[in-house]
Amino acid sequence: MDEDDVRSRPPRSTRPRTKDRPDYSGALSGMVIAVDRGRLTCNVNGERITAMKSRELGKNSVVVGDHVGIVGDLTGDAGTLARIVTVAERRNTLTRTVDDVATIERMIVANIDVMGIVIAAANPEPRHGFVDRALVVAFDQGITPVIILTKRDLADASEFLQGYRDLNIPIYETQRGADLTPIHALLEGKVSVLLGHSGVGKSTLVNALVTASDRLTGSVNEVTGRGRHTSSSAVALELDDGSGWIIDTPGVRSFGVAHIKTERVLGAFGEFAEVLATCPKNCSHNEEDCALNSWPNFTADELSRLDSLRRILGGAKSS
Repeated sequence: MDEDDVRSRPPRSTRPRTKDRPDYSGALSGMVIAVDRGRLTCNVNGERITAMKSRELGKNSVVVGDHVGIVGDLTGDAGTLARIVTVAERRNTLTRTVDDVATIERMIVANIDVMGIVIAAANPEPRHGFVDRALVVAFDQGITPVIILTKRDLADASEFLQGYRDLNIPIYETQRGADLTPIHALLEGKVSVLLGHSGVGKSTLVNALVTASDRLTGSVNEVTGRGRHTSSSAVALELDDGSGWIIDTPGVRSFGVAHIKTERVLGAFGEFAEVLATCPKNCSHNEEDCALNSWPNFTADELSRLDSLRRILGGAKSS
């Protein structure tokens, strides 16, 4: 028996591999406005194009707000499908972890100018922890934070908001049927994202700003005090006058900041800067020798925010 008696398997391909790569210089630019089960809707020169992510992009995710290069069928006709082949460098990203001890980041949206932190005066009750975490991410990424209080007719939230007024953060208070002209003026010419718990009124706010959006609205569970999810994914909607984009996101149950370094967390709590400067070297700000423990002039609201700061620091990374 010799080599002629052994049957060898023919090569799978006789075509030599090439180092040439496709030229996508002619790809049209667009912005991703919705992502749904592998299909991405993009705004290209005012037209809506349905596309899928190309294999060249690998496992890199594409999110709402991304500026992308698109090739293929760009007619936008029903049943057509284009390809996203490039993703432009992001100015910033809005990411979160499931909680303050998780290590896996989840990117929500990208390239944001304004973050609208939406809370309700009641039903559900506003929470300092959520607002503080959202502010940490906004300051870390260079996003302008704005607090939007809904349902102001249900309760007086002035005490809750006072600590944020001291940080010079713009605050807008509204209710169903109220004049939204000041909020609309804030969003003009910008890409904005609304972030908040389920039931605080994000979708109601979007429906008032974008009359053709028809976003589903929900109620609050009377037993748990938590809202029911009505939005399943982020979607960008153009304001009625075409002057900007507003991104509605699903209601969040948790908003961890474990991916943000300690120094950047501290930057979101400017009212404690004077005290923190007197802390011992390498202070964790949650120990007996911390200067925050002996400061005599904290108000009740500042003490509440101090509790939030320490909870956040427990999960934030050190540099």
